[in-house]
Amino acid sequence: MSAFDAVMRRQSHSKVTSAAPSRLELLPFVEAAATVADHSGLKPWRLIELRGDARVRLGAAFAEASGATGKDAEKAASKPLRAELLIAVVFTHKPSFKVPAWEQEAVASGVAHTLSLLLDEAGWGVFWRTGILTRTEPVHRMHELAPNEQLLGWLYVGGLPDKTKSDKRKRLEAGRYLTTLT
Repeated sequence: MSAFDAVMRRQSHSKVTSAAPSRLELLPFVEAAATVADHSGLKPWRLIELRGDARVRLGAAFAEASGATGKDAEKAASKPLRAELLIAVVFTHKPSFKVPAWEQEAVASGVAHTLSLLLDEAGWGVFWRTGILTRTEPVHRMHELAPNEQLLGWLYVGGLPDKTKSDKRKRLEAGRYLTTLT
């Protein structure tokens, strides 16, 4: 399959099975994702695997950060249990006079997106979850983030269910988004 074909068929899978790639299976995908354009080669990112109990601790951090109680706290705490593997995407700002913070964050986002494409192309279900909880103190503490780090979200990774969404994406009217400057 060509890169074009893989990108055109990619879709998010919010429901996945309990299967997940092992750490050894994951490493080549991370290595390939690290080839994204990176001005000055700063590598302003890192990834954190969350499996097993780490997902439960993340759920507790979600509940604490949301201030929820009772059933709402249980609902918040259950979100990280939707996949056996979560990959936290962390932007690590590196001091640089040449590369502004926004460009470094774009590199981290590029790594995450490329990794999601590679996993999807390999047959794994992937969903990139973001949201307000990524910027909360309990969630930062749980991930042991340094002061120069920000969480960009999590790739939820698992097996594809038997019945996957077969609807083709609505094609973009590319001409509306690609303009010409004369």
